[in-house]
Amino acid sequence: MEMALRAQTPLCSRSRPVLILRPATAGATQSIVKCSRFSRSRLVRCMVASSDYPKRNPRRSGTASRGYAPSPAAESSTEKVEQSRTEEGDLGTSNGTLTSEAIEQESAPDEESSVDLTENVSTSAELEGVNEAETQEVEQKQSSALDSTSMDAESIDRELEEYRSKISALVGSPLDSTQGQDQSVIGVYEQDELVISSSEQDISVDVVPEQSQSVVDVIEEDPMNQPSIVSEKDITEAEVEEIASKNLKAGELVISEDGVGASKDANEEPLVAGDELRITEDAEEHKPDMQEHVQEDVDPQALNRRLEELAYETYSIGNKCFVFPEVVKADSVIDIYLNRHMSALASQPDILIKGAFNGWRWNPFTEKLHKSELTGDWWCCKLYIPKQAYRLDFVFFNGDTVYENNNYNDFVLQIKSDFDEHSFEDFLLEEKQRELERLAAEEAERERQAEEERRKEEERAKVEADREQAKAEVEMMRNRLEHVLGSASRYADNLWYIEPNTYKGGDRVRLYYNRSSRPLMHTNEIWLHGGYNNWIDGPSIAERLVKSEEKDGDWWYATVTLPGSALVLNWVFADGPPGNARKYDNNGKQDFHAAVAKSISDDLFWIEEEKRIFERLQQDRKEREDAGRRRAEITARMKAQTKEKTMREFLLSQKHIVYTEPLEVRAGTTVDVLYNPSNTVLNGSPEVWFRCSFNRWTHPSGPLPPQKMVNAENGSHLQATVRVPLDAYMMDFVFSESEEGGTYDNRNGMDYHIPVSDSMGKEPPMHIVHIAVEMAPIAKVGGLGDVVTSLSRAIQDLGHKVEVIIPKYDCLNLSNVKDLHCRQSFTWSGTEIKVWFGKVEGISVYFLEPQNGMFWVGCVYGKNDESRFGFFCHSALEFLLQSGSSPDIIHCHDWSSAPVAWLYKQQYVHNGLPNGRVVFTIHNLEFGANQIGKAMAHCDKATTVSDTYSKEVSGHGSIAPHYFKFHGIRNGIDSDIWDPYNDNFIPVNYTSENVVEGKSSAKRALQEKLGLHQTDAPLVGIISRLTAQKGIHLIKHAIYRTLERNGQVVLLGSAPDPRIQSDFSNLAKKLHGEFDGRVKLCLTYDEPLSHLIYAGADFILVPSIFEPCGLTQLTAMRYGSIPIVRKTGGLYDTVFDVDDDKDRAHEQGLEPNGFSFEGADSNGVDYALDRAITTWYDARDWFNSLCKRVMEQDWSWNRPALDYMELYHSARKN
Repeated sequence: MEMALRAQTPLCSRSRPVLILRPATAGATQSIVKCSRFSRSRLVRCMVASSDYPKRNPRRSGTASRGYAPSPAAESSTEKVEQSRTEEGDLGTSNGTLTSEAIEQESAPDEESSVDLTENVSTSAELEGVNEAETQEVEQKQSSALDSTSMDAESIDRELEEYRSKISALVGSPLDSTQGQDQSVIGVYEQDELVISSSEQDISVDVVPEQSQSVVDVIEEDPMNQPSIVSEKDITEAEVEEIASKNLKAGELVISEDGVGASKDANEEPLVAGDELRITEDAEEHKPDMQEHVQEDVDPQALNRRLEELAYETYSIGNKCFVFPEVVKADSVIDIYLNRHMSALASQPDILIKGAFNGWRWNPFTEKLHKSELTGDWWCCKLYIPKQAYRLDFVFFNGDTVYENNNYNDFVLQIKSDFDEHSFEDFLLEEKQRELERLAAEEAERERQAEEERRKEEERAKVEADREQAKAEVEMMRNRLEHVLGSASRYADNLWYIEPNTYKGGDRVRLYYNRSSRPLMHTNEIWLHGGYNNWIDGPSIAERLVKSEEKDGDWWYATVTLPGSALVLNWVFADGPPGNARKYDNNGKQDFHAAVAKSISDDLFWIEEEKRIFERLQQDRKEREDAGRRRAEITARMKAQTKEKTMREFLLSQKHIVYTEPLEVRAGTTVDVLYNPSNTVLNGSPEVWFRCSFNRWTHPSGPLPPQKMVNAENGSHLQATVRVPLDAYMMDFVFSESEEGGTYDNRNGMDYHIPVSDSMGKEPPMHIVHIAVEMAPIAKVGGLGDVVTSLSRAIQDLGHKVEVIIPKYDCLNLSNVKDLHCRQSFTWSGTEIKVWFGKVEGISVYFLEPQNGMFWVGCVYGKNDESRFGFFCHSALEFLLQSGSSPDIIHCHDWSSAPVAWLYKQQYVHNGLPNGRVVFTIHNLEFGANQIGKAMAHCDKATTVSDTYSKEVSGHGSIAPHYFKFHGIRNGIDSDIWDPYNDNFIPVNYTSENVVEGKSSAKRALQEKLGLHQTDAPLVGIISRLTAQKGIHLIKHAIYRTLERNGQVVLLGSAPDPRIQSDFSNLAKKLHGEFDGRVKLCLTYDEPLSHLIYAGADFILVPSIFEPCGLTQLTAMRYGSIPIVRKTGGLYDTVFDVDDDKDRAHEQGLEPNGFSFEGADSNGVDYALDRAITTWYDARDWFNSLCKRVMEQDWSWNRPALDYMELYHSARKN
């Protein structure tokens, strides 16, 4: 049933705004009611809105009513609806269904309508069939006419023409979603503001066939002369007429019940339905007392009389309820009245209102209505309107299952507010962010408390351990002292004695020494180096002896204060103070010992000694922990700074094509995107269109409309401006040659993506599973194992879920696996497979152990590998299937796990694992070409370990047919393992700030360890497997060339080929003999020595013939050593020559960092090596700054992890 809500002035209001109506929704067939005069009625618009409440038919009873009209007979809501659809004369009816006649009329846009203010409304089609009796009945129901307002026909025509144009403006509004719906359209406004509406769907405004419209009232308002009620004045009819007259002169058209009209507000935003949210703290904080707005200077009787009028007028036009104040404002209290008799709740003893705000999305409530004092069956309650509300949705019910929901359309009240749909969306995001922050703070507090408890428990355990250690040390001390006391005495004839001859701890004594016939008899100085209790505190006493003038012979003495806790005094004599002595008299390596009398009892002494040792242990541990904590904080800060710098470089890496201003994109801000098409497939295109969305193209707002780019100020770029939503965490875009599309620059299918900071949204974590046969450090053979571990850690640090599946070899290094346990078992291909689980470097790892002994062969490779690894790949996918796992990405590596690609695509994608995408990485093309080619054909994306290497192998038979999905992403180094600030294998830890000091100390230690001359000379280090790939002929030449330049050389490495190993052994003998102290070849692998070489060398040589990636040059730069490399593969991608590659480095956002050469002969090596050594000799300060520079470059997995995430997302998109 339709209602026309009469929004009235509340008792507490000082003003009574005038009502303005807006156009009805297109497509709704509406009754035609002719009115012969204007009315001052203020009606409330109802439009259809969604509801989550029961849609059952409400019951009606036939009980009598205290209203102004006889109560209707009992009938169902359905009957009421049907009746309302057939009674044109009843203004309480619904709009009815769209008849075929109305549809025909709607399709005739050429029919013109006109409005005659003396005869009200007429059109060529509207007036046909209008029941004049019904019109007169409606006219009689109007409470008064605005007779005092008269306008000539010409003025009226001008006014109507003006408002027709405004109606036309409304037709162009994007609000268009309810054509053909059963709707009621009634509205209340103050100036431009809609107050109440009800709608089944989101509100939309479109053309309404004039043939199906009725006009009830037309009034006008002067927005600058709004009447108000002040003090205790009553409201007279004359005042009402005067107000109406003023409003009409203002020229604002208003059409009420089932009519169409225009107001100055033609841009109302659509309402969007959404999930119901909890009452926010903000709304609760600002909710006032319901009595706050009652003003004592308003005459309640006058307002009550007015309310009676409003109740009568609302009832007389068939509406069920009204509200006041008529202009409902946010952050205020309103009253809602319901005529129970007219509703589906006529026979119900209890009436409640259930509602929420902004399309049922926010702040749900339920309030009970009470019987009002108005004449009739009017029930009312007060409601607080929060400041964030722009719309109120509500229904009435009996507290159980009987509802009055406006014939399933719900009731909708529009609110005058600073909020609209868009600002409310921002508010919701802010609320969500505050909620997330609150939850995060609570979680952080829980974690802090748990960590505090863990720390306390750990501290208790450490204290107890210190006590036990103190007891053990005391017991050991007692045993040793007993042995020493056995050899201690008070003097030694003609050698030493003490005066006085009785003494105890704390006394000051003279200790005499006769140096004649002793080792120190010819020295100029004699010093006493002493301690106590078997040197428990080391040499804690140092005194110089003087020649005694009182004693005959060669007697010397020193004055000594005995330690208070001493039981035995221990000492030796020397020719100088501690640290500068060369000769000693240590009593034939037995030292000297003198017993000291005890000043306290034995028991008390050892109790005090245990306490002293315990306190010393506590202090030592505290100092160690504080130092470790400071070091960890510094390390974390350096890591964070490095990550931030790497992200900036990542954003700048495409600057020659695209970048943003500001560079860092923040949520809720506006950014400019600058694009240089000359470096892309759109070079020469007369137009470029920018196409953008957010959150990996999944943002709820969808893609933004294509935007034609304009010339930027710098001249070389085009520009587009974008507003970034508050919940955007990623900005996504591509470019096209026209608005319709055409040729696209989509970064070779990867699209352009820029991370957004300060977002209220968070990127959903991706689930990645690596299936591999190696993993460092538990099953490492080559670089593959390092990549699996390091890449997994880097991706996990970005917030994603990463797991690894490897075989459970019997040769695993299980000492690096935490919490290893058997989790489950399953059967595949007739074999039971046990599944073990543990953590390796913080990564979740599943170990598959077939019970057929397939991996119990004592090694990773070398025993029927193709069969074993094929079985492993199949069982890994079967494990994922049977465990119910559904990863987003399945990442397999090299030929050994290549079968995963085709097994997944041929079998498992159709049988329970449909969501995954397969990424395949080639680490080594030398083995398994058939498996690699087959995996390339079936994978979604493929990679190799550097961009240049991917180009070098593009013609390979396994790669060429699938090159379109082949990408080069360089490897990184593990910055925790290779970290000069925390490296235990170097003498002085250092950062880029003290690189010169740190490397100098390491060079001295390296020279001393390997027997090199400790001279200031350039030192070239070589750390390599000795194979033809590594350029062994260039290595030999470089050794001799460095020695010719008066440098030093250290080589660490071994050859898998015995012939090469023997050749280098002979070379080592020759060089060690000819250049002793200047060169050292260590033909093995020594992990601690490799760290010392990286730190102590000035240069690291890597002259590889081919190198897919190379980690040696990256590790060298981590330690501040300058790489000298041949330009190939990953060496070319990571080392930029200081003389030749400045521009290429700047394109990558880097500075030059080394020396490089082309060719594979001695001339090439000499070109790079000579420049490097000359720089060391002639420009040492610049060379030191270069060492600092390369240390500050990030060659960890930070950047490769970002590139792999881009690849993963691209695989999922495809």
